[in-house]
Amino acid sequence: MKLFLVALLATLALAHAVVKEEIQAKEYLENLNKEIAKRTNIETEASWAYASNINDENEKKKNEISAEVAKFMKEVSSDIQKFNWRTYQSDDLRRQFKALSKLGYAALPEADYAEFLEIMSTMESNFAKVKICDYKDNTKCDLALDPEIEEIISKSRDAEELKYYWQQFYDKAGTAVRTPFERYVELNTKAAKLNNFTSGAELWLDEYEDETFEQQLDDIFAEIRPLYDQVHGYVRWRLLQHYGDKVVSEKGPIPMHLLGNMWAQQWSEIADIVSPFPDKPLVDVTNEMVNQGITPLKMFQMGDDFFTSMNLTKLPQDFWDKSIIEKPTDGRDLICHASAWDFYLKDDVRIKQCTRVTQDQLFTVHHELGHIQYFLQYQHLPFVYRTGANPGFHEAVGDVLALSVSTPKHLQKVGLLKDYVRDDEARINQLFLTALDKIVFLPFAFTMDKYRWSLFRGDVEKDKWNCAFWKLREDYSGIEPPVVRTEKDFDAPAKYHVSADVEYLRYLVSFIIQFQFYKSACIKAGQYDPTNPELPLDNCDIYGSAAAGEAFHNMLSLGASKPWPDALEAFNGERVMSGKAIAEYFEPLRVWLEAENIKNNVHIGWTASDKCVSS
Repeated sequence: MKLFLVALLATLALAHAVVKEEIQAKEYLENLNKEIAKRTNIETEASWAYASNINDENEKKKNEISAEVAKFMKEVSSDIQKFNWRTYQSDDLRRQFKALSKLGYAALPEADYAEFLEIMSTMESNFAKVKICDYKDNTKCDLALDPEIEEIISKSRDAEELKYYWQQFYDKAGTAVRTPFERYVELNTKAAKLNNFTSGAELWLDEYEDETFEQQLDDIFAEIRPLYDQVHGYVRWRLLQHYGDKVVSEKGPIPMHLLGNMWAQQWSEIADIVSPFPDKPLVDVTNEMVNQGITPLKMFQMGDDFFTSMNLTKLPQDFWDKSIIEKPTDGRDLICHASAWDFYLKDDVRIKQCTRVTQDQLFTVHHELGHIQYFLQYQHLPFVYRTGANPGFHEAVGDVLALSVSTPKHLQKVGLLKDYVRDDEARINQLFLTALDKIVFLPFAFTMDKYRWSLFRGDVEKDKWNCAFWKLREDYSGIEPPVVRTEKDFDAPAKYHVSADVEYLRYLVSFIIQFQFYKSACIKAGQYDPTNPELPLDNCDIYGSAAAGEAFHNMLSLGASKPWPDALEAFNGERVMSGKAIAEYFEPLRVWLEAENIKNNVHIGWTASDKCVSS
């Protein structure tokens, strides 16, 4: 009995000690979150200064501050090990400690981390500073990707001109950084192992908190693949008619320089030559925007109005005072790639975008403002939770609004679309245009990370790195480069996110899950009823719906405080990511394409490419 009593007292004493430690841990985390937010604010200010004005002084300051923050986070990691947090009763405390125990690149030894920062600056700076000589005037050599080269790639229909710009850009943006990229992969692997992951692939996938996530995406992609194959076959057939069989083959991969985008990630820019019903006007309000004198500022005001119409948070004054929404005219180099920034102070949120007055940029504005809304909705949370439920959620929010903004219904509502008649042919045109962005993007997005996973995991020999990239692009997207590439070239870093170490799976997840969000929001808004042909999913506008706004608030305000299935459930009661909504959205197009491709004897699928040679 006495022994039992001693054991009981010992157990009680231990339980009391654990409870006491949890109380101390809670206080420690409260203070730590504030301190990390303060330091991250300083780091983000330095990153903003560099991205807005690329020069040696700003780069040096940014890297020095990043190194200081990394050093501090290492000290935090050491402190965290003193807590027995895995035994705590509180789910919240365990979740915060787990998130804080992952250091990422900060786990690297000091010299390696400094080298990593230098490598990233080299690759990002190279990408931002690429300049190309004019195809028609080789004395004019100041053409930048944004806006000049992108404008030519999207508008020119001269195959030789397109081939010239493609080759020049890939040589300068990709091949030029082969050496630093090899070292980047080594440091990525080293950092992953110091974080107790087998490779950088597993480190990135851990953000999704599900060991089967990679397989889930493979399964969803397999569901959507038949629709992609129909779109691909139809587009190749139309391009063959336009350019002839010396440029486009009947059964091979599509030469990517013809697709209106430097990376062939979205093809909507060539809608004028591949649209199913060319006599029906496509929805493009660019000219109307210009005629009405709409400015980049007005475009952001329209985006702000969309969010506030749903009872969501209005953009704070800091946003208007501190954002860069037009390309500066003072000659400085900057990273023009549109991006949203959270500075971890109350209401200090910004966008950096070299905005042009086009329909596509109007949608990009709404996408970036989706990130800003997310920042504002979760800014009350501790620092560690001030991010998306998973990286894909952050990308999806603005895209749900962009889906709504792009509908004829909404564009008519805001006075940008006039004299438009939506009949069956116009509907197929519009769905096809959307598919050229949304369906075409899926295999591209998947290959951006599948490729890097294979390098991080050591699955590809270095002397096959470039052709491995093109093999994935061929296998998944059925596209090929316009000229033969070899292992002397190195093309993957010609995509900004590869040069900048930005995980890309978030965009794939976003493009799948945004249709789940959109469908649910449309039902809540009373704008979609599968039994009512007058309320189709592809013309649903959620503008002004407080019910849809409330669902967004419920999800966004959670930040990363709960696993993403909980956040999805808060939005629409579902807990599983699914491709059903995207299939539902495009079903009328799938039916039309299958019949049309059979009628025209269009080949589906593609033969092997010969455009990359390893040896």
